[in-house]
Amino acid sequence: MRMGWLSSFIDYGVIGLLLALSVIVVAIAFERCLFYRGVDLKAVGDIKSLELILTRRLFVIASVASNAPYLGLLGTVFGIMLTFYNMGHDANFDAMRIMTGLALALKATAAGLVVALAAVTLYNTLLRRAKVLTLQWEIARGR
Repeated sequence: MRMGWLSSFIDYGVIGLLLALSVIVVAIAFERCLFYRGVDLKAVGDIKSLELILTRRLFVIASVASNAPYLGLLGTVFGIMLTFYNMGHDANFDAMRIMTGLALALKATAAGLVVALAAVTLYNTLLRRAKVLTLQWEIARGR
């Protein structure tokens, strides 16, 4: 008995979720960049309000950055489980099919790491930009 649904879950579920999360991260980063470009520091009355508007939605990027590797690892675990399951149910399961199954399982971890690295980079870049804007606000007010 083949577990094709599990293979589809790994390909379309885990990797699809990682792809969707990466699109969300890029969309938020793009929105934040546009917002930072047009923010009027003179219109903001206090530092806490400025901090709130500058860091809005950055937690989503941070959450994706910290959890994407685990989602990728989950896909890899499922892929390895599938390979071992198929090995146990097929007497003619050769080494080439084992290595192919394991290599394909590792693609989920690779996808998770790529998404996490991009999200961490974007998060740090946006956080730095928010800090610069905060410092510019403080300098303009003589603080």
